[in-house]
Amino acid sequence: MTGSPHAASFTADDYRARMERAARAAADAGLAGLLVAPGPDLVWLTGYAPTAATERLTLLVLVPGRDPVLVVPTLEAPDAQKAAGAPALTLRDWTDGKDPYAATAALLDGSGRFGVSDNAWAMHLLALQRTLPGTSYASLTDALPMLRAVKDAAELELLTAAGAAADAAFEEIRKVTFGGRRESDVAGDLDGLLRRFGHSQVDFTIVASGPNGANPHHEVGDRVIEDGDMIVLDFGGLKDGYGSDTSRTVHVGEPTDEERRVHDLVREAQEAGFRAVRPGVACQEVDRAARAVITDAGYGEYFIHRTGHGIGVTTHEPPYMIEGEEQPLQPGMCFSVEPGVYLPGRFGVRIEDIVTVTEDGGRRLNDTTREMVIVE
Repeated sequence: MTGSPHAASFTADDYRARMERAARAAADAGLAGLLVAPGPDLVWLTGYAPTAATERLTLLVLVPGRDPVLVVPTLEAPDAQKAAGAPALTLRDWTDGKDPYAATAALLDGSGRFGVSDNAWAMHLLALQRTLPGTSYASLTDALPMLRAVKDAAELELLTAAGAAADAAFEEIRKVTFGGRRESDVAGDLDGLLRRFGHSQVDFTIVASGPNGANPHHEVGDRVIEDGDMIVLDFGGLKDGYGSDTSRTVHVGEPTDEERRVHDLVREAQEAGFRAVRPGVACQEVDRAARAVITDAGYGEYFIHRTGHGIGVTTHEPPYMIEGEEQPLQPGMCFSVEPGVYLPGRFGVRIEDIVTVTEDGGRRLNDTTREMVIVE
């Protein structure tokens, strides 16, 4: 697909403002500019998503004080011109047989340090460095990790809609029969429901039953779900270009007292993490709040991952709710709060909402019940 799936939501002025903001952030970070290859950063900055990243160089060049330039193969230029952000930049196309790196080098300070989008191809970056041996580079995750972190009102609206669509999928999936079916069958149901409720891309449909629930990133398999299984459901993807990601843990039939106790514990931890969200608080404090509840109950060694990750045009991005992350929360940031307990060989529990920071706290973008759900 050419262009961005959410291009209709944003104007050329929106993309111009993003590119100007990115260029200012680069200058503030001591960078000579930014080099952005096809991928989520390019979509966010320009609305342009090539049908595929190929050996032909496509690169957005953002240099403070200069107009943005998109270096693009001539055969792809017509599609690039259709992108919503195209009026806010200059297209510089190159034909096969010409040197795209020489054309790009002419736009750059030959001794500058540049931020580069994380998914840039090594062959392109190395060729550019050979052309300009005095340049150096840093990944955007290292140099400008918060570039996309603070969402504007339109982005928040899209993320809210994606969360509501994921919630609708959960409300439907809890009605299906689980017992006697394979995990892959239920995962297929989830995939179909996400698409039914507007997702154009499904990134994951984890259905981790019984002992498989103790693996946070269990790969769906052919295990037949049994009566008495706890089942971790974790699913999400992109709707209109913005992400959803939610987890709920359900049970086939009546749970044991221990299963209820662990589920209640994770629910309490998730609530503690959510209540820690407010402007100015370091990301690590969200992790600490959720983790303290689980640790104090004696299950700390079984909470084996960070409490959350950012979400936007990708389902995983900065900021991260993890010990050591001192980045202060700002209104408009969006991220998951998803503590879990994983008992090897037995079962696991995870409860996850997407949360956005407001002026005085946080707001959940997922509203399905966090109580134990009994399924058939």
